[in-house]
Amino acid sequence: MKAVVHAEKIGLDGLTLTNMDVPTPAEGEVRVKLKTAGLNHRDLFVPNRHKLEDGPLILGSDGAGIVDEVGPGVEDVHVGAEVIINPGLGWKENTPAPPEGFEIVGLPFHGTFANYIIVPAENVLPKPSHLNWNEAGVLSLAALTAYRALFTRGQVKQGMNVFIPGIGSGVATFLLQFAKAVGATVYVTSRSEVKRQKALELGADVAIDSAAEDWEAALNGVKMDLVIECVGAATFNKSLAQLKKGGTIVTFGSSTGDTFQFDLRSFFYGQYNLLGSTMGSGEELEQMLEFISTNNIKPVVDTMYTLDEFEAAFDRINKAEQLGKIGFIIEK
Repeated sequence: MKAVVHAEKIGLDGLTLTNMDVPTPAEGEVRVKLKTAGLNHRDLFVPNRHKLEDGPLILGSDGAGIVDEVGPGVEDVHVGAEVIINPGLGWKENTPAPPEGFEIVGLPFHGTFANYIIVPAENVLPKPSHLNWNEAGVLSLAALTAYRALFTRGQVKQGMNVFIPGIGSGVATFLLQFAKAVGATVYVTSRSEVKRQKALELGADVAIDSAAEDWEAALNGVKMDLVIECVGAATFNKSLAQLKKGGTIVTFGSSTGDTFQFDLRSFFYGQYNLLGSTMGSGEELEQMLEFISTNNIKPVVDTMYTLDEFEAAFDRINKAEQLGKIGFIIEK
């Protein structure tokens, strides 16, 4: 089978398209013949974290396809089922934090950028009927991350003011769609006029030019109940400054750096809440799928590539040119 793998050298230069053996499911596992897969920022970091001595690794965490073989002992998943992949391994119930041993498909285990993938039977769920294959294949990781950050951690509710800096990524577009679906007022930022306009079309109430505008001036005194911060060091303090007293900031991303300083005294006098979040549990994934089905929410798909075009796909996400999700068409 064809697969995008990391091997031979550290970094994105170590990626190659090659042939791998078609895997066979063991007890409790299923094999999915993938039709589409989704590219995430995580896939940019894996080539720097994967140990070359562990052998070639197939990248990719999101995917959708058809079950074509089940291993011994699998009774509740059947050949021919149209499914999406739950990328989280070993996190079933909604707990305050992932359990020990929690992993994500695509590192350290083989991922979805291939014709086939083997996963535990509990890690496939029925493809939502309102999604096409392109939409289903790019859904899980980003939408689950957004759902946990917004609902489980952020406790978003109707009427809240919600602030999302750096609109454009798959997670950010899901945050916008989810928050609007529950009746929140949503403010976003971006350097890109195209992304700001698209955010307004998706329902954002205000879109701020993060390069040219002072955020506080642009908000004209409006303060936020909830900030979902996924950019990192470059925007954290500016995001924090938009919170109302007693407000909550949820953080799950650090693409612009992990280390920065903020005013601790102002923080505790403001009675702010700072919460970390990361992806989500199988229980939350099921809740998210029900939520998007009830509200007819679909992923914003930016560009779909073939596996042969993986270099162009990685280049696009690395330059943050996308609005929404980038994906691969593996089989039409």
